[in-house]
Amino acid sequence: MTTVAGQAPELRSGRRAMAVLLLVVFINLVGFGILIPVLPFYAQSLNAPPWQITWIFTAFSIGNFFAEPFWGRLSDRIGRRPILIGTIFCSGLGFVALAFAPNFWTALLFRFLGGLATGNLSTIQGYIADVTPAEQRAGRMGMLGAAFGLGFVAGPVLGGILATPYLGSAGFRLPLLVAGGLSFAAAMGVLAFVKETCHRAHSEPQPTTRATLIDAARNPVIVRTLAVTFLFTTAFAAAESTFGLWTQHRYGWGPWKLSLCFAAVAITAAVGQGFLTGRLTRRYGEAAVLAGGLAMVAATLALQPLTQTSHQTFVLLAGTAFGQALILPNIIALISRTTSPRTQGAVFGLNQGLSALARAAGPVLGGAMFSIVGPDAPLITGGILAAPAVILALQAEQAARNSRRKI
Repeated sequence: MTTVAGQAPELRSGRRAMAVLLLVVFINLVGFGILIPVLPFYAQSLNAPPWQITWIFTAFSIGNFFAEPFWGRLSDRIGRRPILIGTIFCSGLGFVALAFAPNFWTALLFRFLGGLATGNLSTIQGYIADVTPAEQRAGRMGMLGAAFGLGFVAGPVLGGILATPYLGSAGFRLPLLVAGGLSFAAAMGVLAFVKETCHRAHSEPQPTTRATLIDAARNPVIVRTLAVTFLFTTAFAAAESTFGLWTQHRYGWGPWKLSLCFAAVAITAAVGQGFLTGRLTRRYGEAAVLAGGLAMVAATLALQPLTQTSHQTFVLLAGTAFGQALILPNIIALISRTTSPRTQGAVFGLNQGLSALARAAGPVLGGAMFSIVGPDAPLITGGILAAPAVILALQAEQAARNSRRKI
């Protein structure tokens, strides 16, 4: 019989395990966040045009697409801890390699390999689900989002401080090396302080990716939730990957001003996920809050081209961040409540794989729209793509109610 730590003994130690993991996630995300404001300008330093710049984002996400289902399924079989240690350490290697890439195409290869090695978000989500009662998962996933958000507060600011664009590609070497060092530190933190939560017999058969896909397609809640993930992430990635170029076109911003903007917005997201998401979800339910967040993202992205000042841009961007804070924890909570513990890592991996596919498609779409139609096009396109996801989220809520009536 399958046993998952997270029952009575772990309810006492769950908070301690969460605190350690969230600290590790924060350190790791500071390293990752360093890249957010500098990547477009790093690619520019390698003489890449706008449509190629977005491929820097896409290459990493393609690697994630292949990695997330694999790592999530493997974590169900051999445990969360070894997967976390290995993938976070490899993330550090990817940053170091990128720091010394001699040209754009080599940088693209390093980004792909980095994404392939570091698709571990589904494993982190599985760990939290292991140590959290079902009714508290949206709140705990919100805390995970807050740790991500705080990492993105410190990371972009640090990246903006460390980057020296006037030195060309060498001017981005220091932030990349710092990002690598922080990943190594996070891996050591997992090794030293994070205990295993998923105890299963190694011989126990695990579902294949094909079987997971079939099961997900038959589950009316899961299939709609996965569709929401794909649409929302495509919309967000199309806008995010070109936002630095848009602010450069509109306001003449460089890495430093862009990093301050991202940091301020990340505070909004962290506050939303850490203090409001759980409360709203307990009152209105996962799907209803998810639909509200999606509507907010669709509206704020579509309205962004109408802004006339940087202050207006910030207000709408903060609205987008707050909407995202409502979306991500509730997607994970919906999946965890409608998936058996034996296959949670696999389904989380499938969800993150679709998210990675969307993060690969979104920048390509955004770069093409930016180059062919104009700088505003990726933002408008993102708003249009996010709108149908609102309907899917409401349908998921109805499907969840119907399934509860049948029990």
